[in-house]
Amino acid sequence: MRAFRVTIMLKPGVLDAPGQAVERGLDALGYRVEQVRVGKVVEMILPEGERAGVDEICARFLANPLIETWTIEEIPAGAAP
Repeated sequence: MRAFRVTIMLKPGVLDAPGQAVERGLDALGYRVEQVRVGKVVEMILPEGERAGVDEICARFLANPLIETWTIEEIPAGAAP
């Protein structure tokens, strides 16, 4: 089995309302930040040899390709969820 971590973020230029809310909250607490972006992280374990399926899973189910991008990273053995 192989484990993967998928990070999904809004594309640049797409309104990130949760990111703006976090940014305002941090500012209210006295923390200065220039920009906050909020995304999703999904970890999954697939059968051996299924790496190509991760990209398809993202495109068809986990993300909206019109407004989101994703990166896929293989999680080293022993560090899997």
